[in-house]
Formats: sequence, C-alpha cells, structure tokens
Amino acid sequence: MARRHAIIIGGGASGVLLAYQLLRLGGATFRVTLIERRPEIGRGLAYHTGNPDHLLNVRAANMSALPEDPDHFWRWLSARNITGCGDPFCFVPRRVYGDYIASLIRPLVSRGDEAGGLRILNVECVSITEDADRVVIELANGDRLSGDLAILATGHDARKAPMACYADPWAPPSTAGIASDAAVLILGSGLTMVDYVLSLLREGHEGPIIALSRRGLLPRAHRAVAALRIDEAQVPFGASASQLLRWFRRRISAHLAQGGDWRSVIDGIRPYTQRLWRELPTRSRRRFLEHARAWWDIHRHRMAPEVEFRITKAIADNRLSLIAGKIIDIAPNPTGATVRYRRRGQTKLETLEVAAIVDCTGIVRDPGGTGNPAVRSLFDQDLARVDALRIGIEISRDCAVVDRDGLPSGRLFAIGPLTRAAFWEIIAIPDIRNQCAELAERLVRNAATVPTPPIARRAPVPIDAPTERMRLIGHQ
Repeated sequence: MARRHAIIIGGGASGVLLAYQLLRLGGATFRVTLIERRPEIGRGLAYHTGNPDHLLNVRAANMSALPEDPDHFWRWLSARNITGCGDPFCFVPRRVYGDYIASLIRPLVSRGDEAGGLRILNVECVSITEDADRVVIELANGDRLSGDLAILATGHDARKAPMACYADPWAPPSTAGIASDAAVLILGSGLTMVDYVLSLLREGHEGPIIALSRRGLLPRAHRAVAALRIDEAQVPFGASASQLLRWFRRRISAHLAQGGDWRSVIDGIRPYTQRLWRELPTRSRRRFLEHARAWWDIHRHRMAPEVEFRITKAIADNRLSLIAGKIIDIAPNPTGATVRYRRRGQTKLETLEVAAIVDCTGIVRDPGGTGNPAVRSLFDQDLARVDALRIGIEISRDCAVVDRDGLPSGRLFAIGPLTRAAFWEIIAIPDIRNQCAELAERLVRNAATVPTPPIARRAPVPIDAPTERMRLIGHQ
C-alpha cells in the first residue's frame, strides 16, 4: 500500500516535531514533505539566534522534545558537555536547542525520497488549496505538490515594519545600522524585549534604551523550586475570570504562608491551563486578554537567573529604562522618529527622539491581516476563519482547520502558536511536543482504519466549542 503524503508548512520546532512523530509512529503509513523557506530546519524565529546570551526560558530538564522520553534533551546535553550546564536546572543558549531539534530530523532526511521518509524543500509556500481528493501546495518557485494532508506549522507571524525607522526584533541590531550612541525605543517589555536589550549590550551599544509598554512590567525570573502538586478536582474549571483569579490568589497566599514560592503554584497549575482556557466563557477570555494577560505573562514566562542579573544591572546602570505608558503618535524624521507618549495615569504628553524603534509587543493583533501567504490563501478561499478574539485561526478539537462556515476540514490541520485561540498555552516546547505527538498518533490511527474522505467536512463547529483535552507531560 502506498504511503500517504503529509505536507507540513513550516520547518521550525513545531513542524519538525510533527514530522518526527509522524515518521516515528507511522513510517509505514506516511511520507512527509517539510516546507521551510529558511535554509536551517528546526530553528524558526525562536532558535535561529546566534547570540549566546539568548537563553531558553525553560530549564533543560523540561525541554525534551519527546513526551515519551522526558529526559531526552538532558541526555543529549550531557553527552556534549555543554559549557555552563552542570545540572538539569540550567538554561542553555537557544542556538544550542536549535541544534538539538535539528539533530532529531537529520537521520530521517538521509533516507527520505519520493517513496517514503522525509523530504525537505527550502522554499516558501504561497498557496494551499483543496481538490476533491487531495491538497495542492503551490511554492514560490512555481512548483506544485499534491498530498493527502497539509498541516500548518508556521509559528509566530512576524510583524511588518510600518516605517523605515523600525528595526527587526529578531535580527542583530548591527543589521539595522543603529549607531552605538543612538537612542532606541523598544515597544513592549517582555522576553523579546529582554533578548533585544541583550543583543544591544553585546554589540557595545552605549546610547539610551527605553522599553515602553502599557504597564511597564518586567518578566520575573526562575528559581530552583519544584511545582506544587495540585489535584485536578481542586481546580475551578468553567469559572469566570474573576472567580478563577480569586481562587488562584488564595492558593498562592496559602503556599507563601507555608514558606513556599509563588512559582511553585504557577508551575503546579500548568497541566490544566489549556483546559482552563477552553472552558472560560468568551467574555472572560476577552477580559483576561485585556486586563490580566500582562500579569500572567510576566509570572508564567520567566527569565533565566543569568538573564535577570544582566537586565537588573542594565537598569541599575541607567542603560535601560522602563516606562509604563501609551504611544500617542510616531512621526518619522531624517534621523529616526519623534515619538509622543503618555505615561500611565498621567494626562501630560511627553516626547522622545529616537534613532530606531523595535516592536517587541508579541501577538499579532489581527491574524486576518497576516503577511504569511499560505495562511492568507486559506482566508482568501474561505477555507479558514479568524477566532472570535482575533488572536489565531479557528480549529476543531482534533486541530482541523475550520472554514468560514464553521466546518472542520478532513485534510487541513494546524499546530503550534497558530492554534493559540483554542489552547492559549501553546507557544512553549512542553506544550507543543504533546500537541504534535497527539496529532501524529491520531492521524496515523485514522489512516490505518479509514481512508481519507474527499474534502471531509463534518458538522459545523461553534466558534467557542471546547476542544478535547490534550495530555500535558512535564512542567515548565
């Protein structure tokens, strides 16, 4: 029997992990084509950095790419004697983790061919369509591929620079031509901002660095504490955002009173965060995004202790300033831009003259305006729709892409950050690895029992329908 052909669009960590699991579980059932426009596979935006100061924000012990083998990454590290990683609590450079992800896929590529295994195409996917019995992929070089399934693993959607004075937050500052004594404004104060500040400092930048966000909050740092064991029956699933927040604060207060660390409670709730999100009413989700997300993010997505030291020192040395405020307008000028802003709680407008602006604000506000041509093609054909909160695309309980009419596809699927509307906590490896393993298992199982139906559309899925609970193995 001929192998089915799965085409994965996106060769970052999500795409590589799905390809690995598909071939591990269904090497006799599937052959895989992985499409990635970048020359390096497995890195994406997160792990392509060459800056050794850019560390993982998850300890090595929790970064196995394989849910069935939670110590896999630590053994890989130990075998290579990576400098500075003497115990499982260490935080290694993200470039090293990219090497690890690439090492998973390398043996599979060596045996890839048209008949089976893995084939990698370093070219951009510009269009995805469905025929009666297949998916058709169009590439930027004019080639067309057909397959039985297509899975979007396109990761984070990078923002387009609105003005010439904007620098790419994912590229070294030197590529933007920023003078060493120039003022740099960073929009956002999360982990992407932290990385860019480290890049500026590593390149010897001596000018003022200003990070401006609505609340001026800085990510907290990791500590070597264990996750608190929280029983599932104790978690108030289905509660409103305010009820959930009150419960959460009580748990933290009680744990602190016993001499514990708030991080233990945050990590203890980790196995349940996706279900909590799915069972939140839409109104509560919206309120969370508007009022509580920034607070959750700084406690949930933390810095490595080494990074905390560098950022704290940069603030103490007046190399980095944090401002809580709102941008009023940005006017480009010959030397950069004039930025008017209002500090939080103030009415007075203030002005900054900066040579460069770096947008590190994170989630793209409207996926419908994506610059990714593959995703754009699905919207244009009504094969996909944006979720009610406009933070991702709508998917069904089995990660199938939902079309404009609310019908899930039998051939189009999505994984990783693109599915955050359904799962929210789906940007870190401990979550993505489980999603990939479960989807691969489901696809292999379905392929072995029933043929793929022609454009299999099931009953419409309401835009707020809960998705099935996915296993979460390990804690960040």
